[in-house]
Amino acid sequence: MFSLRNLPNLLSLLRIVLVPPVVFYILQNNYMPALVLFVIAGVTDSLDGWLAKHFNWQSHLGEILDPLADKLLLVSSYVCFAWLELLPMWLVLAVILRDIIIVTGGVLYRLFLGNVVINPTYISKLNTLMQIVLIAVMLVSLAWFPIPEVVTSILIWSVLFTTIASGVVYVVAWGRRAIHAKASVKNQ
Repeated sequence: MFSLRNLPNLLSLLRIVLVPPVVFYILQNNYMPALVLFVIAGVTDSLDGWLAKHFNWQSHLGEILDPLADKLLLVSSYVCFAWLELLPMWLVLAVILRDIIIVTGGVLYRLFLGNVVINPTYISKLNTLMQIVLIAVMLVSLAWFPIPEVVTSILIWSVLFTTIASGVVYVVAWGRRAIHAKASVKNQ
């Protein structure tokens, strides 16, 4: 049965459904439809977060779907642009490696120490924003209005910096949590 309470999750599912057509259009060098779908995905991302917080429609499923939808859209877009040699492969590898480290750390923490609640940090939110802005600027530049290459270069380096910084912040924070959790288990 449909309830408005499920709307944020449905919007996250819509973002996941939009990933294959975005990938298809990027790989076909058909950037205008990719841009339109990417913007729709961005609007649904903002809307689902606002609805969940404003109306207290948060759910465990939403905690999984929302970041999953974001990662699928961003990572697939980055991989496509690297495949087309429009983004450097080292940037894509940095973005993917950061996510692998975070997920692996979360899984290991869960296996050995207990429940994991990952709250995004400020730098992590900034990193996601920079990743989105880079893809959006590239799509705008390719589809509609050429943007100076210096802007793209600044965004590439900004994404790299925030990717590394947020990865380090997560590793340090979760490393400290793991040390404290392990110490509390020993003291019991």
